Amino acid sequence: MRILIVGGAGYLGGALTNILMPSQHEILVYDFLLYEESYRKQVPFVRGDVRDHEKLKRYLNWADVVVWLAALVGDPACALNETLTIDINERSIEFLRDTFDGRVIFTSSCSVYGASNEMLTESSSIQPLSLYARTKTNAEKILEDSNAVIFRLGTLYGISDDFSRIRFDLVVNTLAMRAALHRKIIVYGGAQYRPLLHVRDAAQAIASQLERPSTTGLYNLHSENRTILDISECIKQFFPDVEIETSGVAFQDNRNYRVSSDRAQRELGFSPKHAIGDGIQQLKALLEEGRIKDSFTTRFSNYLYLKPLLSEYESPLGRVIKHNL
Repeated sequence: MRILIVGGAGYLGGALTNILMPSQHEILVYDFLLYEESYRKQVPFVRGDVRDHEKLKRYLNWADVVVWLAALVGDPACALNETLTIDINERSIEFLRDTFDGRVIFTSSCSVYGASNEMLTESSSIQPLSLYARTKTNAEKILEDSNAVIFRLGTLYGISDDFSRIRFDLVVNTLAMRAALHRKIIVYGGAQYRPLLHVRDAAQAIASQLERPSTTGLYNLHSENRTILDISECIKQFFPDVEIETSGVAFQDNRNYRVSSDRAQRELGFSPKHAIGDGIQQLKALLEEGRIKDSFTTRFSNYLYLKPLLSEYESPLGRVIKHNL
């Protein structure tokens, strides 16, 4: 089987290629390397932009299955440039639908649920609160009548592989980093729920569906629902001297949701292997052993890395410059 992994050089793609490399499948990663300087993993690779339809079409024609991971991800990052976000997160999916008639595995997000006090299933109402969530909602609609399985992923955490960029803009990873380096966590509010999923469990769920062509539709994927304060308390178990400070200042992110993955467990055999403690332990070792020289480098945050690339500013010559990807 020929598998094209679009966006396969990123955080989730790193875990997925680790799983697929020993298999008999032919795999090819198509990625723009937005956050990377190089791709040195021993996997067939093409550097390409999902907006370059002519180039992308050649590889779609090659593939039996497309795993689509490519997107601008996260509320703050997407808000930097609405046109760019829609081009990448929606228009490219329209092109995929219109060009490729094989099997598609697409990653959406539980962010589409927005804020709710209910336990949310795939049939629950959605309430996208941000541009990012709206583009994921629209991408789901674009693919809903196609041969696609759509995974609404919980918030990922943990270490992906030995090559891919770690993300320190995800809640578990961020709080663990602050605990390791600052011995202090500030929690704003703290009662907000997040559905969590280890990045390797997400990758395993995708890999498990590659040879199940009859499976289509929408599935939540998560392992546990926890509040932000609960996540902080879990992290403190691994860093006993960490101070947790709670703040009454409302956090600007209004998302609050708990989800059920019963359908995926029942129909797909989804069974996550990692608990939050596994991810925290991985992050603790990574950070305390000094394996990341500077965890505050902007490339570890989608928003912080993209902001200067997409912002207007005055140059020394007095001209207004705007970078575009």
